[in-house]
Amino acid sequence: MSSITIIAVASGGALGATLRLLINGMVNKHFVHALPLGTLVVNLIGSLLIGMLFAYFHQNSTFPPYLKSFLVTGILGALTTYSTFAIESFFLLEAGHYMQAFANMALNLFGTILLAGVGYLMVLNFTK
Repeated sequence: MSSITIIAVASGGALGATLRLLINGMVNKHFVHALPLGTLVVNLIGSLLIGMLFAYFHQNSTFPPYLKSFLVTGILGALTTYSTFAIESFFLLEAGHYMQAFANMALNLFGTILLAGVGYLMVLNFTK
């Protein structure tokens, strides 16, 4: 692995983590909710973006690998929050909030898969 790839992932990670902090804080501040909406929003956004990026990479095979690493592993890897989603779901279950826990799990699981596919298809269909 090249040093430029390592630097790309580290810089993208710093940017993605900062975006996660800002988006999560903004959503949780401005929306009253029973679910951890900030985590859900960053997971949905990240899934849409990864779908779009992979479609773009599919059509542009000459895209530099270190930029792919910067965008996907760095930014999106730090932006999305599976471990946070897991512990928040556990805490909802532990507190006996079963409906919120299962809603949170279903929305994160199915919503992120759906938006990854939507992002992928959007780029493929709009760039023909």
